[in-house]
Amino acid sequence: MSILQSTAPGSAAPVNLSECAAESSPLQAQAAPAAAVATVSLDTLARHVPARVVDLAPASNVEEQELMLRLMEIGFLPGERVRIVATGFPGPDPLAVRVGEATFALRRHEASKVLVAVEGWA
Repeated sequence: MSILQSTAPGSAAPVNLSECAAESSPLQAQAAPAAAVATVSLDTLARHVPARVVDLAPASNVEEQELMLRLMEIGFLPGERVRIVATGFPGPDPLAVRVGEATFALRRHEASKVLVAVEGWA
């Protein structure tokens, strides 16, 4: 389930929150169609390239669900600005990631779960 989906209270059926938002503001839905936004995973983003969080990758098991929850709690939410500040030396881990006004260290496999759109592409 995407972070833009939720389960309605008292119901087992998922509710797509992005569809609800599109219904309430049709101008936003027309301004940024999902197909026009080129997304990449955060671990492939070059250093100092500004981007915005689009979504988190779907979780396939309980451990990934817990990781997704931690990432959301840190601030990796749709629309939040992100960029890679630094990478590990001599290896690829960890990544120093700036999200909003805070900087966090993420492993590459954690960063690969965050889908971003490079600013200027969308």
